Amino acid sequence: MLRLILIFCAGGCGCLFRYGLAGWIQRFGNSTFPSGTLVVNVLGCLAIGFLAALFTGPILIRDEYRLAILVGLLGGFTTFSTFAFETVNLTTSGLFFLAALNVLLSNALGLGAAWLGSRLALLLYGS
Repeated sequence: MLRLILIFCAGGCGCLFRYGLAGWIQRFGNSTFPSGTLVVNVLGCLAIGFLAALFTGPILIRDEYRLAILVGLLGGFTTFSTFAFETVNLTTSGLFFLAALNVLLSNALGLGAAWLGSRLALLLYGS
């Protein structure tokens, strides 16, 4: 139960960090290009790669704290970091086809689903 509470609380904090940082960066960049989201996603990928390697090697921490940070905090900060880390794990395991398939499907299906969702909303509620 402690594990779930920690993931829940850390996830909320990650969402707030994402909202604040992305908004702050977006104010300084081009308002058309999503620079805030890009920076958050790249920082999340950097953080999950660094911390996951640290927590499974030189610095061992309790499982519930590792999950709270990696799944909760960084998952709330950006799910792109999890996608990137899982793809890196597939490649380091020699599963190059699955890594490529993950990239292809995640991008194609994600973009397709976003487009379909926007079309459905316009169809149902008009604009």
